[in-house]
Parts: sequence; C-alpha cells; structure tokens
Amino acid sequence: MGAITSLKRRGYSPLPLRRVLIPKKNDKTRPLGIPAMKCRAMQALHLLALEPIEETTADPNSYGFRPERSTADAAAQCFGVLSRRANAKWVLEGDIQRCFDNISHDWLIANIPMDKAILRKWLKAGYVYQSKLFPSHAGTPQGDIISPVLANMTLDGLETMLAKRFPTAKWTGKKLRLVRYADDFIINGYSKEWLENEFRPAVVEFLAERGLVLSQEKTKITHIGNGLDFLGWNVRKYKGKLLIKPSKANINAHLAKLRELIKANRTTRQTNLIGLLNPVLRGWANYHSHVVAKKVFNQVDSAVWEMLWRWAVRRHPRKTRRWVKDRYFKVQGARRWVFSCAEKSADGRKRQYTLLDASNTPIVRHFKIKAAANPHDPAWDEYFESRWGKRMLISPKGRAKLYRVWPQQGGRCCACVKPVTKDTPWHSRHILKLAHGGTDAAVNLEIYHLRCPRDQQCQC
Repeated sequence: MGAITSLKRRGYSPLPLRRVLIPKKNDKTRPLGIPAMKCRAMQALHLLALEPIEETTADPNSYGFRPERSTADAAAQCFGVLSRRANAKWVLEGDIQRCFDNISHDWLIANIPMDKAILRKWLKAGYVYQSKLFPSHAGTPQGDIISPVLANMTLDGLETMLAKRFPTAKWTGKKLRLVRYADDFIINGYSKEWLENEFRPAVVEFLAERGLVLSQEKTKITHIGNGLDFLGWNVRKYKGKLLIKPSKANINAHLAKLRELIKANRTTRQTNLIGLLNPVLRGWANYHSHVVAKKVFNQVDSAVWEMLWRWAVRRHPRKTRRWVKDRYFKVQGARRWVFSCAEKSADGRKRQYTLLDASNTPIVRHFKIKAAANPHDPAWDEYFESRWGKRMLISPKGRAKLYRVWPQQGGRCCACVKPVTKDTPWHSRHILKLAHGGTDAAVNLEIYHLRCPRDQQCQC
C-alpha cells in the first residue's frame, strides 16, 4: 500500500533505464531498456487511460500490440486482400529501420494525449550501460510497458493518410490495401512502378514527420507469384491459389532452437528433456495452427525424431539399436516410435511423460476480428464474448476453464435454471464486464442458453 500511495505526479523523477543488448538473427543486437519497478508502475497507471484512446483512434488494419488482436488476424487480412483473382499482384514489404529507437521526442510530446511533463521525463530519462549514464535524444525504449502503445500511436494515421492521398485507389484498378503489424507492413498495388514512384514517397514523407525512415535492406516490392515472408509465414500464389505456409526461415530457426536445446542437455534425464522440448513444440505448432502447415508439421516431427535418436544413441555407445529403441521409444496405439517414459512423481504415483508431435495439432481456421471492434467500448461486449466462447471450445485451456464454470452453476443455465447440455445451444458471458474491470477468470464467467435474455439476472 505504501508503494501504491507513492505513485504521485508531484515530485516524481524516473530513474535511468538499464540497457541490455539482445542478439538478432542477422548478428546484430537490439537494445532493450529495462525501467525501475516504480517507473513500470507509473507507466502501467498512465497506460490504463492511454490504451482506450489508442484503441479508438487506431488504424483499422493494425494488429500489433493491441488487445484482442494477434498475428493470426493479420494473416487472415492478408488472405482477404491477396487471395482473389481481382486483387493486385504486386506487394510492397515495408520495414521501419529501428522504429522504437528513432521516434522523434518532439512529435511524441506534441501529439500523444497524456500528461506532457510525465511523458517528457520518461523520454529524457536516459539509460545506463556498463556503469555509464547515456542521454536519450530520440526513441522510446523497448522494454517500457507504455512503449508499444506509443509506437502504435506514432504509426497510426498511415492508413488514413493513404486513403486521403489516393482516394479512389481502393476501388479502382490500383487496388490499394494495407496490413500492418507493429512496424512491419505490406501494401499491395496494381503495378511495381506505381508502388515505387507514387506510394513509397508518400510513406517516406509520413514517416519523416515522426523521425523514422524505411529500411533499405528489408523494404522491397515483390510479385505475389514469387511469394513474400511476413510474420514468420510465406504468402504466395500457386497457379492463382493463395497459400500461407510457415516460412523456411521460421522453420529453420525453430529446428535450430530444438537442436541447441537437445545438444545442451546431452546428459539430462529423459523426463527433463521432454519438459524442455514440449513448450517449444506446442507454442510453435499453435502459432501455425491456422495456416497450411500439416505437411510442415510432419517434416518437423521427422527432423525432431532424428535429433532425439542421435541423442539416445550417443548416451549408450555400447548398447544395440534395439536396446536404445526399447529404452527411449514406446509403442502407443498404431505409433511405434513415441519418445516417452514413465516416472514416479513426488506423491508416489506413476506418471507418463510423452513428447508432443506437431502433426497432432489440428489445423483450425481463424476468424478475423472486425476492424472496428474495440474491447474498451461496452457496445462490443457481446461480440467479444462470442469470440471468447469460440476460442474456449477450441483451446485445451479454454475447455478446462469451461469445465470449471459448468459445475459451479450446477450444470444449469444462469437465467432459466434449466440444464445446459451438448444438445442445447448455449453461450458464455462475463458477470462483471471487461470494460468495467472484469477478467476472464472462471469465477467471472457464467453460461446461459441462447434463447434466454442477456439482461436477465442470474438465478443460480
């Protein structure tokens, strides 16, 4: 409570950030600024007021660093603007050079609708690296809680500017469309020359006002028939049919990470290795579970099996291949090479540990969020509850939460008190709305029949 009451505007002076360099895949580094705990708390406090403003003024087709939006929505939008035969065939792949580090402080202070004195203090706090204090003249640190929203508000308006600059391009033969995720964006157009000579200068002018420039290395114009990589996927048309698949670079990075994990744990127990690999496999497979990835999943499973086979054989150089197979790989149903083992837990019970297979992840179509949907607007509560209910049925964690909500209501509708079964259409909703401070916790959820009025009070 003492820490909470210390969050006051008067007398507040932020401490410099601690700088950490994160390695990138191109052998370069990304600077990450870590603020002090009190500064993080102050930023979180101001973010509560700033985020609803950002959601209201954001570009419709911006999907990065926004609640209830994800890369899956960006992929669905890409499919919508590139899949049809009438869609434009040329795509500008845009990438902003060191976006977070180069945003103009003057522009932020003049245009971000928040306490200017507090914002100026955060921007000018500087950073400490190798016990030396350095001033900050531009940019907003990657690591601040509020930085993603500031970066998004800096880039918001790009879609509006293009609509005003090219008012008929969307409906005429030029067919302009934009999809943005954070500082990465793609825009399609009817010709390479038009994108290069008319559209690109407009984007450069828009960014220059904010102290930003396009990356010459990563910004290029590509024909959709040759394909392009966006957010870890390859988007390409094959004989007129658009397919979104995991990109080769993403697959190779995933396999390299698994290879390093296995190599670094050559002498660890099998249960520990499974515990390290499963979260990586599950997260990667879930990320690609809504694109054309079934064939890639099988290829990854095959590559992982080869890594694990070499890991197992190396541990027992004097044993036969049959012994190694029986020791580490079990038979489960029709599958004969399952990397699995059994071990007693702390309570004395025998528990089975099994490596996840990416190919067991179902491919489920993702339904894109509506462009105008705002999670901070109570008018959209029903829409977001509907989306949340669909995700709950698909996700294993969501189903587990559903199984907690259903028995706490006695298996009955919270409105009519009649049984809720698989044969009765039902829906879920929040008791305390998200816009009023509610959460997605099971205790804040209730199930009701679709035919029952939404405003009818719970009778459980």
